[in-house]
Amino acid sequence: MAAVQLERVRKVYGGRHIAVADASFDVADSELIVLVGPSGCGKSTLLRIIAGLDSPSSGTVRIGGRIVNDVAPKDRDIAMVFQSYALYPHMTVAENLSFSLKLRGQSRAEIERRVRESAELLGLTDLLQRRPRQLSGGQRQRVALGRALVRDPKVFLLDEPLSNLDAKLRLGVRTEIAKLHRRLLATMIYVTHDQIEAMTLGQRIVVLNHGEIQQIDAPMKVYERPANLFVAGFIGSPAMNFLRGRLVQQDGLHLELGFTRLHLGEPGGPGPDFASLIGAEVIAGLRPEDLRLGAAAGSLVRQPRLNAVLELIEPVGNEAFLNARAGDTELMLRVPPHALPAPGDPVTLTFSPERLHLFDPQTGRRFEKF
Repeated sequence: MAAVQLERVRKVYGGRHIAVADASFDVADSELIVLVGPSGCGKSTLLRIIAGLDSPSSGTVRIGGRIVNDVAPKDRDIAMVFQSYALYPHMTVAENLSFSLKLRGQSRAEIERRVRESAELLGLTDLLQRRPRQLSGGQRQRVALGRALVRDPKVFLLDEPLSNLDAKLRLGVRTEIAKLHRRLLATMIYVTHDQIEAMTLGQRIVVLNHGEIQQIDAPMKVYERPANLFVAGFIGSPAMNFLRGRLVQQDGLHLELGFTRLHLGEPGGPGPDFASLIGAEVIAGLRPEDLRLGAAAGSLVRQPRLNAVLELIEPVGNEAFLNARAGDTELMLRVPPHALPAPGDPVTLTFSPERLHLFDPQTGRRFEKF
């Protein structure tokens, strides 16, 4: 396997549209890194540039320490798995797996060995004589993975490989990809718009938007300390709640909203120190699991308390999502599914000030120090 380095990679189409803006990051040898973001964010363009299917307008791509900007795709020793299975319909599974090896002139014994090993690894042994039309979607995607695997490349590139599968198959094949990576210790770059895939598969994730890298870190670090408003809203399902207001110091620290004032703590008391932001306009973020149903109005006087109206309950089995409205702000809670109020009921919402994420409303950047 091999490391991959991108240094200030830029891609401009038509002289005006910037698809990728000066992307720089390293993929360590044997690492599984995920490029994630909404449609049109530049993640697939980056993958195509690494594969050699597209050329950067500027910048440098290295694979295994070698600059490959001018190296043909077939000479980069990479293997790609696409959203489309792209299997040859007239060939059996075994023939699909072996086709690239035959083109490379591998010996018959070597081809049989690699096909057998890949089939065993992916659970395809009993399917080798079937044709693609006789396979399920999950089986076809495993064949596409096997076709990449038999080549024993330096780097695997996976472009939305699960998009055509239903929810159950997505989970199954996603698990197989994770297991495959652990067994092979392969260098993998995985592209997806699905933040659940990114969080569960990636050792690190690269969050992109409008061609720009927003944050690179381990999945839970991105979740717990999002770099900006975009990352905070994109990573996490349901998305983070946002409240726009101003921090004021008057009989304690408060977040002053347009319709109410939330008490955040006493001067010098426990909890985060917001002193440097007194008087500043902020956007406060709270994850749905950090908002909770509180006691009735009149209690918890010195705790953050937000009066709202419950609008909708979405039970999803082991938990429920509550849609509430406070003033003109819609809020989402993630709570246990038992003993819930009814839609239309007034509710009191509370939270721990330590769980607040504060962002600059002008730049969108997270305030890292309070």
